[in-house]
Parts: sequence; structure tokens; C-alpha cells
Amino acid sequence: MITKEQIKIFNDKISKAQSIVLCGHKNPDGDAVGSVLALARLIELNYGKEVICMYDGNVPDNLDNVPLRYRMRYYTHVDDNIPVDVAIVMDYGIERNIGGPKKFLDKAKFIIEIDHHINDKYVGQLCIDDQSAAAVAEIIYELICAAKWKSDLTVWTLLMTAIITDTGCFKYSKNGRVLKVAADLVDGGVNIQRIMDDLANKPRKTVITESLVAGNAEFFYKNKLAIAIIDNKQYKNLDGRGETVLNLLGQIHGLDYIALLKEQKPNQIGVSLRGRFKPVEQIAVALGGGGHEFAAGAVVKDTLENVKNRILELFKEVIK
Repeated sequence: MITKEQIKIFNDKISKAQSIVLCGHKNPDGDAVGSVLALARLIELNYGKEVICMYDGNVPDNLDNVPLRYRMRYYTHVDDNIPVDVAIVMDYGIERNIGGPKKFLDKAKFIIEIDHHINDKYVGQLCIDDQSAAAVAEIIYELICAAKWKSDLTVWTLLMTAIITDTGCFKYSKNGRVLKVAADLVDGGVNIQRIMDDLANKPRKTVITESLVAGNAEFFYKNKLAIAIIDNKQYKNLDGRGETVLNLLGQIHGLDYIALLKEQKPNQIGVSLRGRFKPVEQIAVALGGGGHEFAAGAVVKDTLENVKNRILELFKEVIK
């Protein structure tokens, strides 16, 4: 629950700030992009402050049509010498997930964090965190209500986009609260069909690559675990996190777990994990990552073969 004291500190710091930067985690997903842009819009509407939104890594092509997408700037395109009165970091989970924008946080006079992950170490002096929230966008909505901010349809659409993507169209909702938020957003004028159509937007090469990868998946432990691999050559065709692979494999009857390994660079493997009614978060933590109960991931500095073997060992214990 957001407290009056948190609202007071937020109001004070933002009202006095001359320069504000916002960022999410590296390779931002729909929740990171949607929440960053929604909060930026809210700050401008309610405080009259222009903010800088930045990111590191890649933004998936299916987010090209979200409102204010042009406001997201790659961090190297932001002047290193700008002063930073307030930095707001959202949806980051683990400090190293912040990536390049971390240098702007390091020189900020005050840091605010807004997150729904389990953090290994808090980076903010003001922490508005809620691990029971299904998405950071849910926390932003609660901020709007608690602070009595004015809002608009652009903000509502961004929040709904964030919620839809981070909950897997509500599959990973932790409780009914996020559904109530979604209902309020729809009543406020949000068009869910339009959002879903906009999110169905990937290059042909990406869909073809993901389909081939899903078709070549291997199955282990009496078909309870599927492992799909995207090598470095295929990774260049990948958009985002390979959701098509995960969704296709997730339809297989009797399958409990899915692991997607993406060779981002030599000896750098991105791992996406999904569980069908089975938790995978602790597997991700064991790999140095984290996430949600049924959807988590990590980036592991090792060879593709070693990471695959490590995942097989970790799931062997779980499935046993």
C-alpha cells in the first residue's frame, strides 16, 4: 500500500527537480516501456516537468505502436554531462539489469525506485515497491489514485499495454487486483482490441525464426521439460524475448516447463523460463536472475552447452 509519506516525498522531490530521468531494465519489455512512458506523461501533466526517458539494449518491435514510443532514447544518445536531480528506475529487479542508464543514477541527487520484483539490493532512497503487484503499471495506477493525479487516455493505454504484456494477457496475474485495475482502464476508454492488434507486430524473419526454433525443441524428463535454443546467428533475427517460441511450446499437453536459451553473444546466454502451473522463479535465481513465479529469466556468462547442462541439472531436482 502506498503511504502518505511516500506521496509527500515524491511530490517534494519532483516539484523541486530541474532535471528528471526515467528508465526501466535493460532490454525493456512492455511493462518497463509502458510504465516509464506513463509516469513521464503523468509527471508532465501534474508537475509541468519535462523528463528524459532512456533505455539500454533493444525494445521489441511489437512495442513500436505504443503511445509516446518516440520518447524512449537510447542511453548513449543522452548527454553524459547533464545534471540529474531525480532519477526514477522501474521494474529492474537486480541492479545489473539497469544497464547503461546506471551511470545517470550514480550521479543523481535523489533516486526513486518503483518495482514489483524481489530486489537483491535497493538502489533508491525512496522505494515504492510491491511484490504482490502483477506489473509495475499496477503500482503506477495506485500512485495515480493515492496522489489524486490527473491523467488521460494516453496514460491509461500505456498502463494497459504494460499489464497485458507482463501478465501474459492476465495468465500470470497474482491476484484479482490487476483485473480490477484493467476494468477501470477499460471504463476509462482503453480499447483492448486495438492494443492487442498493435502488439501483434513482428518482422516476418522473427516469426519464421521463432517457429523453426520451437519446431527443433528438445524434450526431457518424460516430456515434462522442453528446451529450445536460439544460436547467435538466429538471435540476430529475434525480436524481444522469443515469446512466440514460449507460447507455441506452452500449448503442448503434459509439458510443465519451458526453457528458451538465446546466445546473445559468445559466452553470454539469455535464459527465459516458463512454468505451466509450476514455479520457475527459483531456477532463475539459481542462474543469477529472477522474475515472476511462472515466468522468469537470467543472463548467464557461459557457453551454450554449459548453460543447457546446468538447466538440465536444476530441473532434474525439481521434476524428481
